[in-house]
Amino acid sequence: MRNDQLPDYLTQGEIARLFPVLSTTSKEGRTTSIVLACMSKIDEFGAQLLASVGQKVGRRAKIQTFTEIVFEKQPTEIKERPDGLIVLSVGNRQWRAIVEAKVGNSDLEPDQIERYRNLAKDNGIDCVITISNQFATSPQSHPLAAIRKGRSKVPVYHWSWMHILTVADLLLSTESIADVDQLLLLNELRRFLSHESAGVKGFDRMPKEWSELNKLVSSGGAIPAKSPVAAKVLEAWHQETRDLSLILSRMTGMTVTEKLPRSHRGNPGQRQRDEFALLKGTSKLLCDLQIPDAAAPIEVCVDLMRRSIDVGMSLRAPEDKKSTKARLNWVLRQLKNTDSESLFLRLLWPGTSEPTQYSVSDLRNEPDLAAKGKEHLSPHSFHIFVSEKLGAKFMQQTNFVTELERIVPLFYGEVGAHLSAWVRKAPHLKSDRSTGQDVSTSAIALDAEEFDT
Repeated sequence: MRNDQLPDYLTQGEIARLFPVLSTTSKEGRTTSIVLACMSKIDEFGAQLLASVGQKVGRRAKIQTFTEIVFEKQPTEIKERPDGLIVLSVGNRQWRAIVEAKVGNSDLEPDQIERYRNLAKDNGIDCVITISNQFATSPQSHPLAAIRKGRSKVPVYHWSWMHILTVADLLLSTESIADVDQLLLLNELRRFLSHESAGVKGFDRMPKEWSELNKLVSSGGAIPAKSPVAAKVLEAWHQETRDLSLILSRMTGMTVTEKLPRSHRGNPGQRQRDEFALLKGTSKLLCDLQIPDAAAPIEVCVDLMRRSIDVGMSLRAPEDKKSTKARLNWVLRQLKNTDSESLFLRLLWPGTSEPTQYSVSDLRNEPDLAAKGKEHLSPHSFHIFVSEKLGAKFMQQTNFVTELERIVPLFYGEVGAHLSAWVRKAPHLKSDRSTGQDVSTSAIALDAEEFDT
């Protein structure tokens, strides 16, 4: 039925409702309607989500959201209706996005998304936004390879439900909502999304290919150059690292992101190729997580050969301390409150000298160990890390994810959050150049005249 408040290019649809009247079996429609309604009603929430897809929402901007839409220019072969529409208006300019959402275990369908891309093109819609329990490194890097490789010029962005929940949680924990009524509404959204009835969940298990790949590596087999098993594992690994960054975001109250090389940002294909080569050559999966104001990124290394998870941070050694012992004491003082037997310190030395590694407990008991065989050198940096061998748990699809999501936050909470990077001290004024007159052209000329080699 036609609603007078609908845009002219829609023949059917509803304004997104906070309290949708839908069948109790329609989790998808209910959850989508509530989230879209909150986007239009809670200023900071809508602005933050749209900023992630490149849209700046200023004071003059207006966000409208609709559900169960049918376009005026809609081919008869498209039987399904998009779940929603977002309209951002700034003066006479409009930016519009079709929304397609899945909840629970339902995955996005590439063919359906491609049909919506064509629908967007025919109706002058700027993009498609998908929402599901699948994870993407960034909204611009879609979790489906078929969509990333599609030829359509209509961009497709992606939000995971956990991303939406995390945005809400961070806005609340940082007290970023100005209006009291909107604050209460956002908390209700957080409460709703965190309830099992909403169908929102994190990444909780690796695919069956995870066990297959582990068996291959542990038996000494080589990963084939175009292994579909390894490709599936890498896709799952990228989803898990994104979920891990969202977990840390909620735990710290800060936006935690994956630190990617410049060549991988906005180019998931290149990332896939490079990390496939790394996995094939070393049997390792790597990830760096950037926490604002932390001393360094968290470095995560999953070693399929050792069935272990290493989590650590790297610090540059203080350059104002010359001896190995002084530099070691600087880092050990930062670790005085940690008592983990699985905590290690790797020392990196200048030139071609090989790194050395000791447990932190051994170095506390015998600091001179650090300089053994390196008496004429001083380490230029330290890598502080925990290493846990998981044995049979490592190969299990669910237990691997559970252990990873235990070890990484535990390391940061007990070790990483207490580390400080070395910062060079501010320079003092030279005693013979303490005033402006001491560095005037005439004073410098006199210094030049009196210069004695």
